[in-house]
Amino acid sequence: MSGNPLQAPEFPDWPQYSDEERIGLIRALEQGQWWRMGGGEVDSFEREFADHHGSAHALAVTNGTHALELALQVLGVGPGTEVIVPAFTFISSSQAAQRLGAVAVPVDVDPGTYNIDPEAAAAAVTSRTAAIMPVHMAGHFADMDALAKLSADAGVPLIQDAAHAHGAQWNGKKVGELGSIAAFSFQNGKLMTAGEGGAVLFPDAESHQTAFLRHSCGRPPTDRHYFHQTSGSNFRLNEFSASVLRAQLRRLDEQITTREARWPLLAGQLAAITGVVPQSRDDRNDRIPHYMAMFRVPGIGEERRNAVVDALVARGLPAFAAFRAIYRTPGFWETGAPKESVEAIAARCPNSEAISGDAIWLHHRTLLADEEQVGRIAGIVEHVLATT
Repeated sequence: MSGNPLQAPEFPDWPQYSDEERIGLIRALEQGQWWRMGGGEVDSFEREFADHHGSAHALAVTNGTHALELALQVLGVGPGTEVIVPAFTFISSSQAAQRLGAVAVPVDVDPGTYNIDPEAAAAAVTSRTAAIMPVHMAGHFADMDALAKLSADAGVPLIQDAAHAHGAQWNGKKVGELGSIAAFSFQNGKLMTAGEGGAVLFPDAESHQTAFLRHSCGRPPTDRHYFHQTSGSNFRLNEFSASVLRAQLRRLDEQITTREARWPLLAGQLAAITGVVPQSRDDRNDRIPHYMAMFRVPGIGEERRNAVVDALVARGLPAFAAFRAIYRTPGFWETGAPKESVEAIAARCPNSEAISGDAIWLHHRTLLADEEQVGRIAGIVEHVLATT
């Protein structure tokens, strides 16, 4: 560790932008058409994003939650069906299914990677299961080998919640090369952003075409007579956002390379602090974009964990409490919840229960700083844990 533990590090701002975004916005402005049906920015972004992730088909949408909802709808999720989701995730993972009338079934996660436990997912499969949704937590892939086998054996499709996994690779394969639908988010804090936005990758043309109809009120792109072929909604991304995302995509790889270089430094220093356990890495993750720098303090308790987060923020670290287990939120129970009590779900999700109360994450911009600044982080964490 280096530096004064009371001295706040200097981190890059986020979002980052340059003249590339300005040029793109002007280009979108001056083309004279500001929505995707008349302009060229969304079409170009979709091609570029698909190519970057090894997919033949991408559809840009309004946000990451809509990306999940649309993808699930394409898979036939609706009333009478169930979707298996990790209990430890952002609430959109479950609510996307619940808003379609399906039941979200939370299952436990691995205590080291924080990703869905394939054995827990397998145990939750029923005749009503329409999809299994691994969430690539903090950019670390879930065990896609085990999940692919489960999907094939159970005859249940996977949908990757890749909101944290832009540019990630698993066993030499990119997100779009794994054979399943994947949904991304471009919300303000994500690895590339236009403030809001989302995208869905599809492994085949048929599902992409179905999604296009549903994201545009059921209307095909060539329609001039309001012939709406399916039900749907307006999930179309605008041209200005797409122009910004094209610029964001071009600097993604360089940023990932920097974060990949910084995380081992930070993880090693955090692991040297008594009681601190950084998120573990499955070696099949060839390239992790590190949306979050996550670590646990097992046994700390939620109340003290929250006080530690506040103290870290006061010391200049962009720190956050981990997601609350989805079954511990009122919104989860409003609609589409399983017929179980909170405590019954908690009993079969002990890892999710623990992680949601003892984990802390740092914004990915911390890993874009130089080594000296990153080297100060662990000193601050150690000081705060000793004094809070």
